[in-house]
Amino acid sequence: MRQPSVGGAGLALAVLSALTFGTSGTFARSLIDAGWSAEALVIARVGLAALVVAVPAVLALRGRWGVLRDNLTTVGVFGLLGVALAQVCFFNAVRYLPVGLALLLEYLGIIVVVGWMWLVHGQRPQRLTLAGSAAALAGLVLVLDLAGAERLDPIGVLWGLGAAVGLAGYYVLAGRVDSRLPSVVLAAGGMGVGAVLLLVLGVVGLLPLRATFGAVEFAGQQTDWWVPVAGLVLVAAVVAYLAGIAGARILGARLASFVGLTELMFAVLIAWLVLDEVLTVQQLGGGALIVAGVALVRLDELREPAPGPVPAPEPALTGDR
Repeated sequence: MRQPSVGGAGLALAVLSALTFGTSGTFARSLIDAGWSAEALVIARVGLAALVVAVPAVLALRGRWGVLRDNLTTVGVFGLLGVALAQVCFFNAVRYLPVGLALLLEYLGIIVVVGWMWLVHGQRPQRLTLAGSAAALAGLVLVLDLAGAERLDPIGVLWGLGAAVGLAGYYVLAGRVDSRLPSVVLAAGGMGVGAVLLLVLGVVGLLPLRATFGAVEFAGQQTDWWVPVAGLVLVAAVVAYLAGIAGARILGARLASFVGLTELMFAVLIAWLVLDEVLTVQQLGGGALIVAGVALVRLDELREPAPGPVPAPEPALTGDR
């Protein structure tokens, strides 16, 4: 009788992770409208979150610092692609697009992974994955509405597709990480590397670092700037990552990442309730095709046998960066 309750706890944690990840765009919108640059947002979010997650990361290592040294390159590239690139591009996309559309474009990164594994590694996708990829691309055409009267800002679309590349790097690296490296260490290290990298590039003038420290408008109300910053750090990063890791430990990485697709639904719903951002019927239809396509790809992964007879490694991180 204990197995269903354990599975239910894992499912609840995975849904909580998706819900909290889905708040990031809404929290960011108020700061962006107040004059924050995307780079400053990412530094605040992942830098402070890395400090908080560092405590459980050190405990998870249990003094095995050699494991971290052996994986410094992986952690560094993960911080560059899965954290810095994905989040900077996503928050810049939010500057030009509704939150829901920016996230839909980012989640096309899962389809980018399919193309990468096929073209670079010769892993031809199965029929279900091909069908899912075709559905997602058809959904993208509907979302962009290239022939419509009100076209999306192309700059925002490019930022969104850049976020998709970053997310693809996130999944490729998370799936190849050393099984000895705890996921919470990868999360803390990646966020720390991403924050430091962006800070250095900002200090030398290669990236814009702008932040304001007055009142901002959030959910139709005036509030202090630190309220959405705290939401970005504690809710959309710390709770999201830790709940996702805990859920993946119980459900396994593949099933947890499948449940993580609900982040798209939560992000659109939260943006509608808090920001009054409403998508058109065609955009919703295209979004549904993208979600269905990504779900088919994930479902195809769930059908694959677990690799190797050795004990399964610790699950990779799930959800959005």
